[in-house]
Formats: sequence, C-alpha cells, structure tokens
Amino acid sequence: MTNKETLVILMADDDDDDILLAQKALEKGKLLNPLYTVHNGEELLDYLLRRGEFTDPAKAPRPGVILLDLNMPRMDGREALKELKSHEELCDIPVVVFTTSKAEEDIYRSYKLGVNSFITKPVTFENLIEVMQMLGKYWFEIVTLPPEEKNKAHDNTNNQNSAH
Repeated sequence: MTNKETLVILMADDDDDDILLAQKALEKGKLLNPLYTVHNGEELLDYLLRRGEFTDPAKAPRPGVILLDLNMPRMDGREALKELKSHEELCDIPVVVFTTSKAEEDIYRSYKLGVNSFITKPVTFENLIEVMQMLGKYWFEIVTLPPEEKNKAHDNTNNQNSAH
C-alpha cells in the first residue's frame, strides 16, 4: 500500500505566484505531499510521458493528482486535458481543474473532456489554505486511487508489446 503522504501533486500553472501560494497553502495546511510543477500543457505531457527534461522517474514521479490551470501558453489546459485523457496509461490519473475561470463553458467542457473536479481559485490566501486542505483530505485520505503497481505492470506490458 502506498503511503498517502508520498503521493505527488503535479501542478500545471504558468503563474509563478499561484504556484508559490499553492506551496505555502499546502505547508500551512500541513499537507506533506510533494508538489511538482510545470508551466504549460506541453511540459505537463512531457512530464507525464517522461520526455525531454523529464525522462528521470526520480525527478518526475507519477502524480497522485494533477492540478490543472486552463489558461496557459503554448498548450492550454483544455488541450492538455484532451491529450492526457487520450493516453491509456495516463487517463486514470485524477485531474482537478484549478483555474481563475468561472465560465460555464469552461466548466462544461472540462467535465466533457474527463476532468474529475473543477475548482475556481480562491481569492484570499486563507481560502486557498482551506481549499488545499480539502483537496488533500479528499484525494489522499477519502478517495481510493488506482494502485501504482497496476500502472507499473501496465507500463511493462506496453514496453514489451512495443518491443515486438
């Protein structure tokens, strides 16, 4: 059984201030889960597919949950979500849209693309701490996530199949 505190949170957000605030909120909320970050959808997919600078699994561990901003450069969160959910080996990773958008179209489209939750970023730091605590409690204490061993076995099967 995986230690829930070792499950990684991967945050895809182009705003360094939002990333810093999320890190601080996790600390204040006493969440010990490591937070890894990428700045756009292309980096997110490179991280998840272990391409480019993310080939080392120790530097890019499989996340337990992804916090995804919708409005990012190069490849936005909508495009990244669609691509991520099309990969059999990635589609079971929970994705929480974590964005400033409150647009009904963004909410509807995100769920159609397979997002697990949609959260509008809180305005105050106190509310951000509260949201991060609730996210941590929900995703790492309440929800049962797919075991990593199955994913590793699945990855090995894919690797063997691609070698033939």
